[in-house]
Amino acid sequence: METVRIVENGVQAKQEIEHLMMQGYSKDEIYLLAHDRNRSEDLTESLDINDISVQEQGVLDSIANVFRTRGDELRSKLESLGISSNDAERYEEELDHGKVIVVAAKSA
Repeated sequence: METVRIVENGVQAKQEIEHLMMQGYSKDEIYLLAHDRNRSEDLTESLDINDISVQEQGVLDSIANVFRTRGDELRSKLESLGISSNDAERYEEELDHGKVIVVAAKSA
C-alpha cells in the first residue's frame, strides 16, 4: 500500500513527511522524487529520507535507468514502489511542472 503526496517545495515535503510519520510510516518507508536530479538528491539528503535504490527497483531496472530519459527513470522508480503505470505517468507530469512527490510505501 502506498500513499502519494504532491507538494510544491521542500518545506511542504517536510510537513508531509512528518505527517506520514505520525500515521505510522518510518523514514525507511518514505521516498521523495523531483524531476531535477540534483534537487531530488538535495531534498532527500536534507530531509533524511530514502532514495529509491536497487533494493526497491531491482538490479535490472537500476541498470536500465542509466540509459533511460529522466521521465522514464522516474516512472520506473514510482512503479517499483507499487504505483500503477497510469498513476506513475500522471505523477511524472506533475514532476515536469516542478512539483515534488513524496511516497510512503509499506513493505509487504
